Amino acid sequence: MGTGTIILVQRMTKNPLKEKLKDKKIILGSGSPRRKMFLEELGIDFEVQPKSVEEIYPDELRGGEISEYLAKLKATPFMDDVEDNQIVITSDTVVWHNGVSLAKAANHDEAFKMLRTLSGDWHEVISSVCFTSKHFQKTVSGVTKVKLKDFSDDEINYYIETCQPFDKAGAYGIQEWIGMIGISEIQGSYNNVVGLPTDLVYETLINLVS
Repeated sequence: MGTGTIILVQRMTKNPLKEKLKDKKIILGSGSPRRKMFLEELGIDFEVQPKSVEEIYPDELRGGEISEYLAKLKATPFMDDVEDNQIVITSDTVVWHNGVSLAKAANHDEAFKMLRTLSGDWHEVISSVCFTSKHFQKTVSGVTKVKLKDFSDDEINYYIETCQPFDKAGAYGIQEWIGMIGISEIQGSYNNVVGLPTDLVYETLINLVS
């Protein structure tokens, strides 16, 4: 090796969140493939352990109060068994339009009515995330305003028949065909509409762990 030769050693920068959570065990208490995908893309290690609850909330709740209540409710089956090093993540998404919460559609007719109601108008998508450990519980919520175009009946029917959006609040997925053709305007986080406010999840986990 000649005199004056400089050897550069490239050092890989580690994922800040993964490093912060290296002594923690993250449990995703949801069977949602979209929420699982987002945690994978955040680059953290976690286990999926969905537990079912009856998703009923008090009638007087409005908007984000509903999603926060349900996110906390979904954490209740874990409360007695959560270990010292575990953080359980549960979540719920609400589509809020003109003072009404649009839940998951049971069939084609319900989905059509929801999409016809949302067509040509603004609505809010509110996703709440509850972080539960043996020592604390914290809930955060993201709010995104979405305006859909005025859909034709054929567009709505085609989307429902093709994508079967019966597992989604408001009967639509922004990442699907209807989102590609129908989002006129959006104010806030796109990921929040898909089902998880990833920016808030990141910041909350970074700040929760000392």
